[in-house]
Amino acid sequence: MPNAYPTDQACQEARGRLARQGISVKDWAKKHALTPSTVYAVLNGQKKCLRGESHRAAVLLGIKDGEVTH
Repeated sequence: MPNAYPTDQACQEARGRLARQGISVKDWAKKHALTPSTVYAVLNGQKKCLRGESHRAAVLLGIKDGEVTH
């Protein structure tokens, strides 16, 4: 069974993509109807991203495989 948790490397790559696009974490979160604190927690590895808003954020950031339902 593959590891379901986002890796540190994947989180850093997601931060890099946002930086290259010139998008702040707060703006990205608002665009995707997420709370900025959840997105920061996901990018900092403070959330396991197993379900709910953190799972959705990880999938949309591209740091975790999964499906997003609205």
